[in-house]
Amino acid sequence: MTEITLSVSGMTCGGCVSSVQKVLTALPGVQSAEVTLSPGQARVTFDPSAIVPAELEQAVIDAGFGINN
Repeated sequence: MTEITLSVSGMTCGGCVSSVQKVLTALPGVQSAEVTLSPGQARVTFDPSAIVPAELEQAVIDAGFGINN
């Protein structure tokens, strides 16, 4: 398993945190996702043979949030 921390923008409340966490944990290959509002981050543990970081980022974007590089 690999761990990555994504910097997520656009989250304003606990509901946003829950939405991002739900989207990430639903992806195949994701073992866990810990999302925090302040700072806006998502720490994701995933199987790199099943999913790549760009797909994690795209899922967050598709959910209506941003990724800060």
